[in-house]
Amino acid sequence: MPFPVTRTIAPKPIPSDVGNTFGAYFTDHMFVMDYTEGRGWHNHRIGPFGPIPVHPSCSAIQYGQSIFDGYKAYRCDDGIIRLFRPKAHLERINRSTARLCMPAIEPDTVLDAMVQLVGLDRDWVPHQPGKALYVRETMIGTEGFMAVRPAKTYTFMIFLSPVGNYYAEGADPVKILVSDKHVRAARGGIGAAKAAANYSASLLATEEAKALGHTQVLWLDSVERRYLEEVGTMNVMLKVGDEIVTPPLTDSILPGVTRLTALHLLREWGLKVSERQIAIDDVLAGIEDESIEEIWGLGTAAVVSPIGELTYRGRSRVVGGGKIGPTTAKLYDAITKLHTQAGNDPYGWRVDVL
Repeated sequence: MPFPVTRTIAPKPIPSDVGNTFGAYFTDHMFVMDYTEGRGWHNHRIGPFGPIPVHPSCSAIQYGQSIFDGYKAYRCDDGIIRLFRPKAHLERINRSTARLCMPAIEPDTVLDAMVQLVGLDRDWVPHQPGKALYVRETMIGTEGFMAVRPAKTYTFMIFLSPVGNYYAEGADPVKILVSDKHVRAARGGIGAAKAAANYSASLLATEEAKALGHTQVLWLDSVERRYLEEVGTMNVMLKVGDEIVTPPLTDSILPGVTRLTALHLLREWGLKVSERQIAIDDVLAGIEDESIEEIWGLGTAAVVSPIGELTYRGRSRVVGGGKIGPTTAKLYDAITKLHTQAGNDPYGWRVDVL
């Protein structure tokens, strides 16, 4: 369904190349809808991108009722703009709403809004290879009150940002610090939701890692500080001999859509894939005896990010000679091809913006 549109009267210049920026530019328009208990979602509209008013005591500010999700739109080889796996992201955002006692969105309605919004700001979709239009969905509790309880009113937004590489290294291997001091999320908590609080919890360890010359943090489990969980804001995979290993999903690990895509492709290629726990001591031993040849992160922003070095308790180990491995490279090439190839993809994952 088409939603009412108020066009901006002050369009911004569209950058000719966003370079390696991520979130430095925002398009001219955004989609907004409101929720009121007893009324449901209403007042769907597209208008100029910009600030929204919020109550100082709203639950998003006071109690962290704030979630988001994001994926990308690509300018494909045949000139058509396509959204990559938006339905999987919509399913995930409703899992996040359930965990934080927020109202579910109606997936078909929001998908229609995404297509209309990206179509309106289609000139912002980058033309350069490796660049995309990031689609960010956000929901916040907006009711002003002081009791600790779920809000009764919410605002849901979609806004757009043309982006380059998430990491300055691009597809080159990154240096990672293993943290056994801080954790990203605890068992029984909200780690499987894409909640704003999970990202604020990660900031201190990330800043400490960067101060030591690392790109990101490898997170261990919150109970034993022993088993791999995530790397930075991504899921993690390893090639152990002839086996691909990734930690099993728990309530402290975000179920990544890129992870889901990679698992499908790896199994389709006939590789042995296991979703099982792997201890950091076993990882380090495997790097040293070269049974672990490749480690990589997977996420919407960076797609596939090879890990070239791990540092744990002051000692660094180089993974696979510090170079991108063949499985990592093949996976990166396959997923990025799915993003931009002409015609329909074989899995029905993409949605055209007409």
